[in-house]
Amino acid sequence: MFIQGNVKKILLLSLALVVGAGLLVLLIAAINKKSHSTCNGAAVTIHSANTAVFLNKQEVLAIIAPGKDNQPRGKPLSSFDLKKIEAALKQNVWVGDAQLFFDNNDILQVTVEERTPVARIFTVNGNSFYIDSAGKRLPLNSRMTIKLPVFSNFPSDKETLYGADSLLMEQVRKMSPFILRNPFWMAQIAQIDITPTRSFEMLPVVGKHIIAFGDGENYEKKFQRLYLFYKQVSAKAGMDKYSVINVQYDQQVVATRKGPAGKIDSLQAIKNIKKLIEASRQVSPDTLSTTVDNNIVANAAPSPTLTILKEQPTTTIRDSFHHVPTSASPPPLKSRASLPSQKHPKAIMKRQSG
Repeated sequence: MFIQGNVKKILLLSLALVVGAGLLVLLIAAINKKSHSTCNGAAVTIHSANTAVFLNKQEVLAIIAPGKDNQPRGKPLSSFDLKKIEAALKQNVWVGDAQLFFDNNDILQVTVEERTPVARIFTVNGNSFYIDSAGKRLPLNSRMTIKLPVFSNFPSDKETLYGADSLLMEQVRKMSPFILRNPFWMAQIAQIDITPTRSFEMLPVVGKHIIAFGDGENYEKKFQRLYLFYKQVSAKAGMDKYSVINVQYDQQVVATRKGPAGKIDSLQAIKNIKKLIEASRQVSPDTLSTTVDNNIVANAAPSPTLTILKEQPTTTIRDSFHHVPTSASPPPLKSRASLPSQKHPKAIMKRQSG
């Protein structure tokens, strides 16, 4: 019994030694093969969320093997430090991530994730750049442009932001992808101006008014209220009835009416906003009531989700937008209109209680 146990142990030990020796031989053979094998070329794949690619394959290859006489093909596999090459690729501002490996055919496979711009920023000093979804600053590219939400009059040119500037950039970073995903807002919002108080004023494509948006908090609810106002009021009364549409207050829209517009312009504006609404994606429904001045009642019948009331005194709503601040930046893409006096009657959309 004792002898059988010893024999069994000896056999197991011998088997382990044979297996270990075999693995060692294979490892040595693999090392020798690698030291004598050469690269058969490089295959570069760039993943980008945009149709426009800001980083091309030639730029990637130039980082992997700089110089005309330093091509990957023909170089020994042992001469490639893949981790070092990955780190070099990530130094490029447009590279979000990079993965490299040699396949069974000794071809260097290079996969690059390109950073995706989500907004274009114009600073008060006239400089311009993109930011990606992480808020990283990206340079403009002379080879191509991409349609993005435009934010003007950003107060700082510094790459590293602190305090109020950092918070403002964070609001831009969060709000811009929301606009990008919505065809209606991409078609309707021409420019988003940043005021000295770090709030947002939007200039629309259709309509001669200013959208007083406030800060970037609760931006989804603000866009929803604005969409409902366009759909329920402006699509019937026209886009040129108001000089300011204020959505910064919770559960309400405050619209300041301006002087009468030409009939042809008003009809065309109604057609334009209806086209935008029909082409947009479905927005989640909400129930609002509206207080409008008598001129709107004469021009449009109420929607089923609207309650038409008599004109309310303008003092019931506090309007913090008294003037349009000046800026040292170049003229914006679309000139800002002057905000009107608070003496004009307003249209007020409020959420019904209960």
